[in-house]
Parts: sequence; C-alpha cells; structure tokens
Amino acid sequence: MRRFLFVCLVLTIVLHTGITASAENISQQNVRSYKSLLANIYELRTTYPSLVEVTVIGKSTFGHSIPALKIGTGKKHVLFVGSHHGREWLTTTILMKMIKTYIHAYKNGEIISGFDPRILDTISIWFVPMLNPDGVMIQQNGLSDYPIAFQQLLLEMNNNDLNFKKWKANGIGIDLNRQYPAGWDELKGTNEFQSYQFYKGNRPMEADEVASLVQFTQKINPLISVSYHSSGRVLYWHYKNDPNVVLRDHSIAKKFANITGYELAEPPKEASGGGFTDWFIQDFNRPGFTPEISYEVKETNPPLSVFNEEWERNQAIGLMIATEAKKMALNEYEMTDFQHIFDY
Repeated sequence: MRRFLFVCLVLTIVLHTGITASAENISQQNVRSYKSLLANIYELRTTYPSLVEVTVIGKSTFGHSIPALKIGTGKKHVLFVGSHHGREWLTTTILMKMIKTYIHAYKNGEIISGFDPRILDTISIWFVPMLNPDGVMIQQNGLSDYPIAFQQLLLEMNNNDLNFKKWKANGIGIDLNRQYPAGWDELKGTNEFQSYQFYKGNRPMEADEVASLVQFTQKINPLISVSYHSSGRVLYWHYKNDPNVVLRDHSIAKKFANITGYELAEPPKEASGGGFTDWFIQDFNRPGFTPEISYEVKETNPPLSVFNEEWERNQAIGLMIATEAKKMALNEYEMTDFQHIFDY
C-alpha cells in the first residue's frame, strides 16, 4: 500500500510541477545550485551563441529540465557528466568552470596546461552538468521545495533525519549510479526500498534521469565519457574492458591520473557494475572514466573550500580528453592485448 500511495503521489506532483527559472545573479563565480546553473547556462547561450549549443535531454521525476551544453564545432564528441548524486553538486561547479574557461581560451587563443583549445574544431565537448537536479535540491534545501504531502515520505527515506546533507539519491529515493544495465542484476550492497542512498530500483533505467542520459549518449555517440563524482581523489577506469583495447584505456587513464594527482584504481577482481561508465565501457567498448574529486568526506558534500584545489587539478582534463579522442578517431592507438599485465 505504501508503495502504491508513493507512486500515485509522485505522478500527481510531476503533473503539476513546472520548470522554474532563476532569479539569482548570473555573474556569480561558482555554480552551486540548480537555479544558478540555469542562470549561468542562459548567460552562456546569450553571450556566446556561436560557441555554445544548449539542449534539454529530458526531465527529472519532478519535472526539472536536465540541460546539456556543447562547446566546439567538431563532428566527433566526448561527454562529461556531473551530479549523478545529490550531495556531489561540486562536480557541477567544476564542469561549468571548465566550460567558461575553455570558451575564453578559445576566443583568446590561450593554451591551458599545454593543451590547445582549438581541438574543439575537431572534437566537441558535451556537458551534462547536473543530471540529478531533484537530488541536489533536496540535499541543499531539505524539505522546503516539496509539498507537505511528500515531505513525510522524504523523511522516511532519510531515516527520519531532518538533516538532508547526506542525500545521494534522486527525488524518489533511487541511486542513479546504480541504475545502468551493466551488471545490474548482480549489484550488491543495495537498499531494499527507496532511500537517501544505495537503492538500485526495480529495474535498470527505471529512473527518468538515467533513461534520458542513456538515450542522449546513444544519440551523440561519444568517443570517451567522463562522469565526475566525489569523494576520495581516485580515478576509476575499468569495467571488464575488452583486452584488445585495455592498453588504450589504461594509457589515457594514466594521463588523467598524472594531471589530477588522483590515485589510479587497479582493475577490481569483481567489477561491481550499475554505474554510467560501467555501461558506457560495456556497450560502446570505449574509454569511460569516473574521477572522484576532493579529499574523502563521509555522507555529505565536499566543502566549497576545496573547490580551488580541485579546479587546479582538473582544469585541463576536458581538453586532454578531447585530444585523446582525436587520436582514437585517427586510429593512433595500437590495440594490444594487455591482459598479461593485470591479474584479473
């Protein structure tokens, strides 16, 4: 009965929820919320109409638009995704800073850490800065953005805790990065019911946000995908990678780790699955990376005080990934069996 009432209530809310615009100052330096994200996107689109393309890939459960931005004119693409999880909104801040920095560098002919932004003439970069706007709003604002009738269900999913800083899931308690059809059936360590974290849902791609990203990724067909998370300053790159391309993927991962200073994760004995880059590696047979920004924090968002350091670590990553994608497009990588190096 509880689940039936839950579904009915969600449908009622979705049908009556509009997309809200932002009245926040669009010139603020750091994007910290869904409203400031929309304001910054509006500013970028109106200021640089020839350099920035904006589209909506879908809507969240509660009807909030999920925007995507493309910079560059290249016919081939790479993809960056932020804020799969509500408490990881600092990844959105990193990606929006990346967009603004690359546009400025392109217009002014500036090199960033040895990488030329003119790579965007060959390889465009698509950004989905905030996949989970509902989760971010719950984590930042608690119950205030939701009807009283739904607030009790949110409290139950949050273990009746009025502090929502630990919120990781989407608006109805599904962990989006456990929703992808890569090892989903075998995924362990999940909650049985909707929760602030670790509930994988009843089936893969059940969440509207995940279904939208899967369809968008299939549409743009990126050569490389990067999904930013937090925390721990580690870089994941491996999910049952094809032995014929694992040398290529590992080579790019090492460059990524060297630039950011993040620890390069070793291939696991048993891949956990369910994540976006797991699915991307599996279905596209191309490199997928999951960097975890910030020093490790427990069940909350990394503090804003860490932003400058994380930006310094990551400012060149978008151009580096685009450069590596160009090499892939030109078949400059030798597809060598790498299985004998790793014990997996």
